Parts: sequence; C-alpha cells; structure tokens
Amino acid sequence: MYLEHFQLTDLPFRLSPDPHFLYLSHIHSRAKAYMESTIWFADGFVVITGEIGSGKTTLIESFLRELESDVVVAQINQTQISPIEFLQTMLVQFGFSPYKMRKVEILATINQFLIEQYSQGRKVLLVVDEAQNLGNKVLEEIRLLSGIETTREKVLHIILAGQPELSTKIDSPELVQLRQRVRLRFHLTALSEQDTAEYVRHRLRVAGAGEREIFEPETFPVIYKYTGGIPRLVNTLCDTALLVAFAQDRQTVSKEVLDAAISELQWVEFVARTFTQLPGSIEDTSPQEQPTVGRLVLSVKGAVVTECLLVPGRCVIGRTPDNDLQVENKYVSRHHAQVITTVDGSVIEDLNSTNGIFVGGKRVRRHRLQEGDVVSLGLHRIAYFRKDRPTAETVALDQADVEAEGEENVEVDEDRDG
Repeated sequence: MYLEHFQLTDLPFRLSPDPHFLYLSHIHSRAKAYMESTIWFADGFVVITGEIGSGKTTLIESFLRELESDVVVAQINQTQISPIEFLQTMLVQFGFSPYKMRKVEILATINQFLIEQYSQGRKVLLVVDEAQNLGNKVLEEIRLLSGIETTREKVLHIILAGQPELSTKIDSPELVQLRQRVRLRFHLTALSEQDTAEYVRHRLRVAGAGEREIFEPETFPVIYKYTGGIPRLVNTLCDTALLVAFAQDRQTVSKEVLDAAISELQWVEFVARTFTQLPGSIEDTSPQEQPTVGRLVLSVKGAVVTECLLVPGRCVIGRTPDNDLQVENKYVSRHHAQVITTVDGSVIEDLNSTNGIFVGGKRVRRHRLQEGDVVSLGLHRIAYFRKDRPTAETVALDQADVEAEGEENVEVDEDRDG
C-alpha cells in the first residue's frame, strides 16, 4: 500500500466509521449536538437522517465514545428484524439472555430494567442505526417503549438514525403517534466545497501527514464536483487517487493524477448521477452503463446466499446493512473487507477485521483475485468470477471443510468497526 510512500501512519480514507477521523463540519456539529440533547432532555427522542455515506455512523460512534459512565447504551445496527427479535436484541445489549422468554416476559424485563437504572441514577439510551429498514410494527414497539416513565420523566432516551426514507416513513399516517413523540429531527446534508477540502486535509493530518499538502490545491474543486461533498464518495475518490499517485511514484496528488483516478472509477460529475439502488449495492450509479468486471458469490455450508455484481469502484463487505455485500455472521466484522475493482480486475483487502480473510487457507491482508478464488470469512465463503454467471454447483463448498476451517481461530466481533 501507499502508507510508507506518503509517510503516513494509518489509512486516511478507509470506509469504516472510525471516530478518530471524524471531521466536525458545522452541519455535523449540529447533528452531534442534537444527539447529545437526548441525554439532557427528560423526553429525549431524536431522529437523525442523511444520505448514504454522509457520515451518520461515524458521528454516532464518536458520540457514544464520549458518553459518561452513567449512561447505559443499547446500540442496534441490524434492523431487518421482527418486533420480537428487536426486543430480544435490545435485551441482549443490556446483558440478558431473552431467547426463551415470551413477549410479555421480555416487555416486563425491559420495563423493570429501565426503572432500576433510573432509580440508581443512570440514564438508558437506545441507538438504532439504519432505522429506515425498521418495519412499522417495530417502530410501534419503539413508540411504546418511549412511553415508559416515572412520575417525573421518561426513562428511555432514543436516537433513530437512517437514510431519508426514515423521515418519509415517520411522516406516514400510520405512524402519527410515533411522530408526536419525536422531540427533534435533523437532516445531515453533504459537505460544502470548503468543508470538503478541510475534510480531506483533516483526515490526512490524523493519518500522519501533519501540515504536508499531499493533495494539491487545484484538486479540491474537482473532488467536490465529482463527490458532491458526500464523505464516503470523497473517501473512495481520494483513496483511489493516492493509489494512482503511488503507482506513478508521485509525492503529491495533482489534478492530472486525480483525473486518472476519476477515469479509473469511471465516474461522471455528481450532479449528473442518479441514485437508484441496485440489488446488493449501496453505491450511487452513473446513468451511463458501467462494464461488468466480475461478480462475488456468497455461500455458507455449500448453499449460495446471494451474489454481488462488480463494476469499477469499491465494494465493501461486512456484517451491517450499510455494506455493499452484507455477511450476517457474528464472526464477521462490521466492515470486514473491501474489493477494489478496475477494468483490469479486482483486489480484496482486509479492513483491520478481527478474524481476517483467508484465501486457500492462508490469511491475507491484500490479494489480487483470480478466477475461481474462494475467500473465507468466518463460516461464509465468497467466490470470485471474472465473466459468466456461476452456477450454484460451481460455488458449492464441502460442508465439512467449511465448518472445520470456519470454526478455527475466530472470535465474535460485536463492536469493532473494521
């Protein structure tokens, strides 16, 4: 990688939501203040929305790290679940084992726990990320939970964060009672052009660049033009630009280098893009058709789960729904790995995951994928193909081998970002 070349100590534009890299623009500072208000107000219930890649999750992680020790937190990121599963997940976060409880027992346990924490001077905070995926029945359960109170105040503080569809859902006639419970709502917009430049400089400083200007001044208007100030897109473009500069043995990223990175990603200007979502992808797509370079086929115990089309750009793999390819397994990190694709092929990189990635039984940090390569992530496997659509038989894996390999040297990763 380019760390040594640019004299950096860390990857400045990784996609995992690392609070150390958080850049607090004016708009992000306001959103964070709204989150903090949930602790101050007796009836704290805040909804934060923002476009994909706008920095919601990073903001949440930074906010949670700064909470006082008297705040008990339940953080839920997997939101495509039923009402009973949601309540069970919440109790698990509080240290209970609720899987054999009936719903009435679960609700009684939650109620008793909240009252006990209040009596001991503690605040209880429920944070739900990717909340736009919650069904109306789950949102109704959250509304009912928000009503638990003492004679003086509510005992559960709530933050719902999600994409703009969350606001649309809350505004629906079916959820009018929930809408009335919400104290504050805030939409996290993209960075301005000036903030985009400062965002890039800030992340480079944190990564060890100090005051060195690795990106030349004329690159910043171009970065904004092609990313629209969306942090995730800025990260993708800047990381690709650093790779191009490294390959060309350049010490800085010039406009020429940046243009080469844009060409490699096959991006058009931000205003010309559409934001329709393809199955298995959370990235915006150009109205121009991008060439298919290959595909990833996810399987577990020999059964194909899903597949992901690869076009030039970045595909992030991990446990949470904000990934391009979601692998729902406790041995997989929140953002576990990424596949960087060009017209010449694809490279998979570990994103500092707990259990790593394995190719051919060997743990790798970075690996150029070859036709038919099988990457192991815990109990799951991802097969890589360059051209034709593979059949289920092509990627079927021996169940005994999967279990034997997957159960070795793995640990549950519930909290790490990478």
